[in-house]
Amino acid sequence: MTPAPPTLTARGLHKRYRDVAALDGFDLEVAAGTIHALLGPNGAGKTTAVRTFATLTRCERGEVRVAGHDVRREAAAVRRAIGLVGQTTALDEVLFGHENLVMLGRLLGLSKTEATVRGDELVTAFGLAEARDRKVSTYSGGMRRRLDIAASLILRPRLLFLDEPTTGLDPRGRAEVWQAVRQTVGLGTTVLMTTQYLDEADQLADRITVMGAGRVIAEGTSAELKSRLGGDRIIVTPRGDADLVALAALLEGTADEETREVTVEAGRAGGTVALLSVVRAIDSAGVDVDDVLLRRPTLDEVFLHLTDTTTGGAA
Repeated sequence: MTPAPPTLTARGLHKRYRDVAALDGFDLEVAAGTIHALLGPNGAGKTTAVRTFATLTRCERGEVRVAGHDVRREAAAVRRAIGLVGQTTALDEVLFGHENLVMLGRLLGLSKTEATVRGDELVTAFGLAEARDRKVSTYSGGMRRRLDIAASLILRPRLLFLDEPTTGLDPRGRAEVWQAVRQTVGLGTTVLMTTQYLDEADQLADRITVMGAGRVIAEGTSAELKSRLGGDRIIVTPRGDADLVALAALLEGTADEETREVTVEAGRAGGTVALLSVVRAIDSAGVDVDDVLLRRPTLDEVFLHLTDTTTGGAA
């Protein structure tokens, strides 16, 4: 089967605001039917990139195609193919949840029947059926965000932009929104999201692009980005006054006198195999330990490494 063409393709985008290069040769490709996360520190160019994709900003150079349409020459067609969910909800809190969807459907050109049916479909798909006839002002933060995402899907867009979808939500609300984002892809819409919560990108994104100074400094799956920092590590904490250096030699690891820990690189064998080997060696040597921990690189560590200007970023 021939793979579907990318839902979004950007090539060589350049955008300046006076003396500042917001985008400096930025490239991006978002595969159809996926969740793609766009990460970067403040000022990296994320907002300018999304505004360009959504036809709200025009770049000096470069090309963008969304759902097969050129952003410059076919802006109206692009706008029909996209949905956008900002950081603040676009809901009428006086209306019921379902009423909000019907109203938006009517404003977008659907007949009353079509808007009602589409509202029914969306409140069910996003787990809001029981709250459909409650005022939005009574909704929790997670419920409002789910309804906001549902509202963006009334016309079944090919691509949905999500800007910081869980900002300000508690853990339960975040989990609800994560499920809603997955549900969005299940309904046939590709998602491009910006977020500063790296665990969010780790949990949701099929692919991650890290931006810095208007350029791509890294791209890949979460596992591929983590591999840049090396593989898994086993951290061993000996008990009491055990000989740290001798333990490090036994395990072929590195001793840290300050933390009183020995670090063993898992290597190509992988963390689980290496962990079993370390435990067997400790047991055979009769060494008493307080803790043996398998530690994998986190996306937070990768992000800090990639965006650390003191080390030259991606270099």
